[in-house]
Amino acid sequence: MRANHHQFVAFAYVVREGSFSAAAARLGVTQSAVTQHVSKLEKQVGSQLLLRNRDGISLTRTGQEFYDLADRLVALDAEINERLEGFEAMARGHIKIIANAPLPALRAISLFRQAYPDVEIDFALYGWTTATNLLRERRADVGLITDPPRSDDWERVLVQSAQYVAYLLPTSPLANRELLHFKDLQKETIILPEAGSLTERVVREAQKDSGIWFPRTIKMTTFPLMCEAVLQGAGIAIFLGKSGLISQGLIEVPIAELSKQHETAVVAPKDRAKLRLVKAFIEIASSSDFR
Repeated sequence: MRANHHQFVAFAYVVREGSFSAAAARLGVTQSAVTQHVSKLEKQVGSQLLLRNRDGISLTRTGQEFYDLADRLVALDAEINERLEGFEAMARGHIKIIANAPLPALRAISLFRQAYPDVEIDFALYGWTTATNLLRERRADVGLITDPPRSDDWERVLVQSAQYVAYLLPTSPLANRELLHFKDLQKETIILPEAGSLTERVVREAQKDSGIWFPRTIKMTTFPLMCEAVLQGAGIAIFLGKSGLISQGLIEVPIAELSKQHETAVVAPKDRAKLRLVKAFIEIASSSDFR
């Protein structure tokens, strides 16, 4: 007996939503129905596709191969349904957005919400490595990623460019400088995003090139938390300029060793970029009004 369409769809939604219960809610069916579909698919494949644990689900190697196919089937289904339903599909629906840069993502989401108020938006902020992996694994519809990897499977549209800066309190002795060097920051406590972030990688490479290292660092998970730490006097943060309104009240000073411009782009798998809601989000995020 061959695996059927419903089994692939159920499997794809379990992976995309992160659990059997969330997949059932998204599909409008019972959790037991989703569980049965996935179980039957695993029997047909002859191998386990999902690993269940207390933290949720994860894919086996075989599961990842089948998920790529299953999610492409879901995207094709969505495109067919959109053409059958016409433009009414734009008035409702669901879109999953991820990002590693908070401000451009939230700006785009705000404009998208104004244009499509009844569309359900699922948004999450991740470090660069996690965000790019989620897109590569097709766990999201669209992402706003700084310096995204090149991929023939992705649609990629430039949103903005920015360079890394130091975020300081206005009372800092360095706040009135037009340009800082790594040597100026050696005696300071430097606040950086967690390991795996683009910032952490860029700063590490620049330190290696310059031969100047920061003896005191603090790692934090998000840009808002980094800004709060600066406001509390914990140190000086290094992050992309123009990254969020949360930084209001802080001074941004460029850093000589980090003068390169980094591009934030809106990125989506090419087949998902054809879907009306994803296409509309890409157009809004890359519009002149947004910038």
